[in-house]
Amino acid sequence: MITGGCLCGAYRFEVNGEFKDMMDCHCSMCRKAHGAAFATFAGCDSASFKLLDGEDCVTKYQSSAEGTRSFCKMCGAPLPMVMGDKTYVPAGLLDDDPGVKTSAHYFVGSKAPWVEITDDATQYNEYPG
Repeated sequence: MITGGCLCGAYRFEVNGEFKDMMDCHCSMCRKAHGAAFATFAGCDSASFKLLDGEDCVTKYQSSAEGTRSFCKMCGAPLPMVMGDKTYVPAGLLDDDPGVKTSAHYFVGSKAPWVEITDDATQYNEYPG
């Protein structure tokens, strides 16, 4: 079991199962939402994700026609995203080692110009799905 939570601790969760993958998203929306050069997400089966506390702290922002971003209304931390049967957890929220490393870089075609990708993970100019 892996636990995690937001910066202020109001939102807490656990994952009972393994993370299937980890990816770095270089799109401009993730950069702005996370205040970083890219956002790292660890993906797990939605059935293994359990919210422990903080449902009342979740607020949402419709960032595009396709997506809604959730964040903690107390501290502003980005929160997990459910996409079908998978949940993508911002890796910075994890308390423990998720047991996976970055296996892909998404939206490399719009990455920040100062970022150099130096690992061997697969790169996609857009979302591969």
